[in-house]
Amino acid sequence: MIHIQSFENQYTDQVVDLILTIQQKEFQVPITINEQQDLLDIPNFYQQNHGDFWLALHENQVVGSIALIDCGENVGAIRKMFVKKEFRGKEFGIAQKLLDILTNEAQKAGMTNLYLGTLERLQAAIRFYIRNGFEAIEKQNIPSVFPFMAVDTHFFEKNIHPIS
Repeated sequence: MIHIQSFENQYTDQVVDLILTIQQKEFQVPITINEQQDLLDIPNFYQQNHGDFWLALHENQVVGSIALIDCGENVGAIRKMFVKKEFRGKEFGIAQKLLDILTNEAQKAGMTNLYLGTLERLQAAIRFYIRNGFEAIEKQNIPSVFPFMAVDTHFFEKNIHPIS
């Protein structure tokens, strides 16, 4: 059984381990915790304004994550979408559940556009975003309020409709 909830500090070490393992070991992305200090202070970095950081838990173990940054100007940035390898795919549907919660919360907050950056080597993630209505966008066409990550090479946008 998978449970989705907002981040709590007790999960910090598990989140860091999940993300660094996927980035460094699985996909050989040359990024360290020093370049992602946001992971050590999730409440102050992500859980501000209408932003949040959600966890997918299986037996109280973090198996997935996704974050929404409220950039202002009705813009949301998606960050830190990771699902543990053993929990990927339609059988669990974790990535879809996480993205659906984020999108719904962004709509309730009045956001009209979601943006994200990723790497070319993460082809499964890119296909997932495209299936969910995201369209490729040139980096220079992303609003200036978007917080860029140095390693990202491919960018996507999705228009959403606010829910009142």
